[in-house]
Amino acid sequence: MSSTPANAATPDVTGPAAHRAVRYAKFTIGYNVIEGIIAISAGAAAGAVSLIGFGIDSSIEVAAALVVLVRLLAEIKGGEPDEAKERKALKFIALTFFALAAYVTVEGIRDLFSGEEPDTSVVGIVLTGVSIVIMPWLARAKRKAGLEMNSRLVVADAAETKLCAWLSVSTFAGLVAFAAVGWTWLDPVAGFVIAAFAIMEGKEAWEGELVCDDDCDDDKPAAAGGASSCSDGCA
Repeated sequence: MSSTPANAATPDVTGPAAHRAVRYAKFTIGYNVIEGIIAISAGAAAGAVSLIGFGIDSSIEVAAALVVLVRLLAEIKGGEPDEAKERKALKFIALTFFALAAYVTVEGIRDLFSGEEPDTSVVGIVLTGVSIVIMPWLARAKRKAGLEMNSRLVVADAAETKLCAWLSVSTFAGLVAFAAVGWTWLDPVAGFVIAAFAIMEGKEAWEGELVCDDDCDDDKPAAAGGASSCSDGCA
């Protein structure tokens, strides 16, 4: 057995941060399954495409969280962290970003040209309002755990949860605006902003660049002596 210590780029799956990440992944799966069922049902009943899209995003979040959970549990149980597998998982998460961006763009364009007017959905307003509170907290908690354990996979999942938070705001604003003044254009326009954000995050996940802050060059090798190129300590 090799006695070489793990390098700074190897995720730490032995500490408390890894176990917190597992709990966050399980919570994400449970919450988003419930959220997705309610959102799609309420959206179908009201004819609200934005709410249906919100429910589809929940299913994407479940898929990403499942990837994270399976990988984390395998490593915690003694599996050797595998960079190749982690890269594949990151690319899968990136593809979910791109799929969501494509969906909200296509549906947004269709809504702008068709002028369809959905019914007011009180259930949708309450659901997205709750998610505006829960999702930002969950994204911050995941990112903190991911940075502590130096896991690109967990930080990428946190970025997807952050996207879900923004999508909650967009959907909530669109539903409330329509209920208050009958505006139908706000939601598709906000959806285009979310699509741009999704493409950006998807590109970073695909390239494995989500661990460090935006102003940090995470591809830059650490200086001699092991110093990291990032202020948060990731390499």
